[in-house]
Amino acid sequence: MNTDDRVRHDDGRGESPAQRADRRWNELLQELRVAQTGTQILFGFLVAVVFQPRFAELGTTDRIIYVVTVFLGAATTGALVAPVTVHRLVAGRRLKPQTVSWAGRLTLVGVGLLYLTMVSTFLLIMRMVLDDGIALWLVVVMALWLALCWFVVPLVARRHSTDGNGSGKAEDGFGPWPR
Repeated sequence: MNTDDRVRHDDGRGESPAQRADRRWNELLQELRVAQTGTQILFGFLVAVVFQPRFAELGTTDRIIYVVTVFLGAATTGALVAPVTVHRLVAGRRLKPQTVSWAGRLTLVGVGLLYLTMVSTFLLIMRMVLDDGIALWLVVVMALWLALCWFVVPLVARRHSTDGNGSGKAEDGFGPWPR
């Protein structure tokens, strides 16, 4: 492969578009492994809650929170498993860059749903063990903490990153929407 076939990036990688897509796909898979494992464990616990004796004691509000939480957990699992399905269904069709793009977006949707699932789960647990006022305060603190860690810090870092020439337009890894 000559240097004209390689993408010029200031990160020093000198990758071809195919190599870049392969690397990004492998990075995404590593990220998904972490998120999927935690999500599936959380969802398993949520499903088991309904079979516990104390579940019958839940009031209407807590049952609604539980149903919403289980729904969010299932949606989260779906979104975080979807990139693998997308990859499997388009494998061998020379769509790796588009697959990485779609998978990246599905992963972000999954992380957003995981955020909602975590906050909802935390709300349900805090309402079971604490006074409603204290529970709500702790849920707000946890929601802010997760938002800071999962969204604010990465978005601030992204905003202050550049592509190496000071333009502030570093590649986000998603590329254009697949057609």
